[in-house]
This record gives sequence, structure tokens and C-alpha cells, in this order.
Amino acid sequence: MEIKARIDLNSVAGVILALIAIFGGQILEGGHISALLQLAAFLIVMGGTIGAVLLQSPVKTLVNGIKMSKWVFFPPAGTARVLIKQLVGWAQLARKEGLLVLEDHAELVNDSLIKKGLQLLADGNNPEKLREILEIEADMEVSYQRQSAKIWEAAGGYAPTIGILGAVLGLIHVMENLADPSLLGSGIAVAFVATIYGVGLANLFFLPIANKLKSIINDQLVMREMLIDGLVAIAHGENPRLIENRLMSYCVIKE
Repeated sequence: MEIKARIDLNSVAGVILALIAIFGGQILEGGHISALLQLAAFLIVMGGTIGAVLLQSPVKTLVNGIKMSKWVFFPPAGTARVLIKQLVGWAQLARKEGLLVLEDHAELVNDSLIKKGLQLLADGNNPEKLREILEIEADMEVSYQRQSAKIWEAAGGYAPTIGILGAVLGLIHVMENLADPSLLGSGIAVAFVATIYGVGLANLFFLPIANKLKSIINDQLVMREMLIDGLVAIAHGENPRLIENRLMSYCVIKE
């Protein structure tokens, strides 16, 4: 659902803790943070990973997956109770004034699934057909979101290997300059830091982002199921109080 988002403090704390642990450990070992900041290694790992993911996925899916990453820090807020209140209100209106009145309300919402559901109700479609159409719409949307989220899972698989590739490139650079000791340090640094970037980005960012998005998508699927059940109940002409009591069960699942 397209609903107001709030910041996820757990994600923020997780990122901060991970960075503190890595950079703090480097300092405690007597090293310098600047030793971990290697532009060449970063370009090899990030460029190679993005290229591999782009080869695997369509550009549209890649772009959508990047856009969805904001959910890690600003996930869709849990508004099951708000949605139930809306559904009950629409049920009361439909009982008093008829289903056609819901057509006006369809123009006031931004969520495509809600809009389509209200329009189908106003058009007088039978409950079975209503459920069929909305479930297809919801399944297609969820399927696309899951495909988009998988780009982060793919990045988590490719990054460590690209990091090893960067390490090999760094060692090649070292071997080419054995006669010049002044160039050995930078080559070795790129070799080791590229491996750190590959493994670190995969396990601290890419894979956690993928898993977080999967969890959020599953939560949204529950919301869609609740919405469809509510709209179908309105189509059946059920009592608004009965609809509310049944839909409140979804709050237990989601909360």
C-alpha cells in the first residue's frame, strides 16, 4: 500500500553499529581508517557487482529495486487499523446509499488496488469476479516487487567474488612492480581492501537489505489480502460491524 512511512530505527542502529565495529576494530588494531578507503578497490567491487546484476536483470527491475531500498529505513507504516476504519466507512456508505456512491471515493485515493476495488464495486461486479480481478492485480504487483528485491540478493552473491577478482588484480599489479618497492604497498592494499569491500558489502548491506525487503513485501501482502476480503464483504452486503470484527484478525497477524 502507498501509505505514510516512518523511520526504522533498527535499520539505522544496525548500520551504525556495523560501521563502528569495523572502523573501531581497525583503530584498536593500530591501523588507520584511511587504509580502508581505497577508491580503486571500491570501483572494482561496486562497478563489477552492478554490471553483473544489470546483466541478470532488466534495467526497470534494477531501478525499482534501488528505489525500494528506501523501505529499509522508511518502511511503509503499519496502518491495518486505519485501512479497516476506511473499509468499515465504505461499508456503511454502501448500505445507506448504495454501491454507486463509492465511485466518488475511488477518485480520492492514490493506491491503485484500492481505487480499482472501489470502481469495481461501484460498477456492480459480483463478489467472485471482484476477488478474482483484485487477486490477480495484487499477485502481479507482489511478484514484481519480489523480483526487484532479488537484485540485492544477487548483489550479495556477486560482490564477494568480485572482491576476490579485485584482490587478484591487485596482486598482479604487485607482481608487475616487484622491481619498484614504492609501488608494492598500493597494490597489496587494493588486493586486501577489495576483498573486504566485497565480503563486507555483501554481508553487511546487500543481503540484509534483500531480507528486509522480503519481510516488508510479505507484510504488504497481508494488507492486500485484508483489503480484498473487506471489499468482497462489502460486495456481499455484510454488516459493517461484522466486517470490522473479521478484519481485526489481520491486526493480530500483522502486529
